[in-house]
Amino acid sequence: MADPQHSRRDFLRGRAALAAAADAVEAVLDAATETAGDAIDRRLGGTASPETIRRGPRTVTLSRRAMACDFELMLADENAVAQGMAALDRVERLEDQLTVYRDDSELVDLNRRAASERVAVEPRLFSLLELCGRIHTDSEGAFDPTSGPLSRVWGFHRREGRMPSDDERRAALGRVGWRHVELDATEQTVRFTHDGVEINVNSIGKGYALDRVAEDLAEREVHDSLMHGGRSTLLARGDDHLREGGGWLAAIRNPLHPQQRLAEFVLRDEALSTSGSGTQFFEHEGRRYGHLIDPRTGWPAEGLYSATVIAPTAAEADALSTAAYLLGVEGTRRLCGRRPGLRALLLAPEEEGVVAVHAINLEDSAWRPASA
Repeated sequence: MADPQHSRRDFLRGRAALAAAADAVEAVLDAATETAGDAIDRRLGGTASPETIRRGPRTVTLSRRAMACDFELMLADENAVAQGMAALDRVERLEDQLTVYRDDSELVDLNRRAASERVAVEPRLFSLLELCGRIHTDSEGAFDPTSGPLSRVWGFHRREGRMPSDDERRAALGRVGWRHVELDATEQTVRFTHDGVEINVNSIGKGYALDRVAEDLAEREVHDSLMHGGRSTLLARGDDHLREGGGWLAAIRNPLHPQQRLAEFVLRDEALSTSGSGTQFFEHEGRRYGHLIDPRTGWPAEGLYSATVIAPTAAEADALSTAAYLLGVEGTRRLCGRRPGLRALLLAPEEEGVVAVHAINLEDSAWRPASA
């Protein structure tokens, strides 16, 4: 049996490495959509209709704009359109609950009150916060939904980026830490033990929404689908029936050749997510700072081009890909050791002009280098 924790080297010259890493993050669905025979609109952050339906020769694709991105649902059964549209309604309801940009959302209300009183929350939201706590522990604190003050002080909440002063960074870091969040499982309440603490579920919310859509589809007897939120996180259920061998095919880009795939995965009843800073960063005095900030240090993470993980649920994959990017190769090995169902593929610089591909907990049967 091949060693599941190995590296494959290839060569990449110049600044193309960063652009290629961005392609890897943005194009995670390319193979799946090509296999389905239905091209997905690749615009990120562009104008999109609230809901669209596209019929390809092999699938039907539904699209809904929510959570500042496009959610797309590919159905193997063209007769399941009504069920799919109804399931996508879930995303909009979750956005109303989880956004931190609307004063009337449940999460904003929680952040406003929890430092002064125990706040009862909706049961599924409480379960999500419990999951956040478990992932925080398993990731050695790399995943932390209280890190919003750091994103703001670095300017990334406005997608601009700025260099904060040391005092600003330290002040923001003082308001960050899951240790300041108390969950009472009996009463289903949340309390903050420190003023200025806030919860933001941006790094897990889209995956959580995908899981909830999949639940709604199953209740409607729709069991074969592939869906994504913002292209970086996808969830596969059942099979693409016209694909030999079943499952759904997904891929990430080859950083050497951005028009080619690096690796392919066949997904069935599992999720895949990719995180990286290839598309959101700024440069200051010749140094590049990405938008993924380590909540333990208050500084943007360095060391990887991207981190792709496969996990049982989309919420886990969404959160854990962020954690893996922050933890780096050795930290991700420890993370995968704590969560046996987690697998990872990391792209890392190794020396001048070299990119290493690290496969962790991935047996050879679980993935393959892409042929094109």
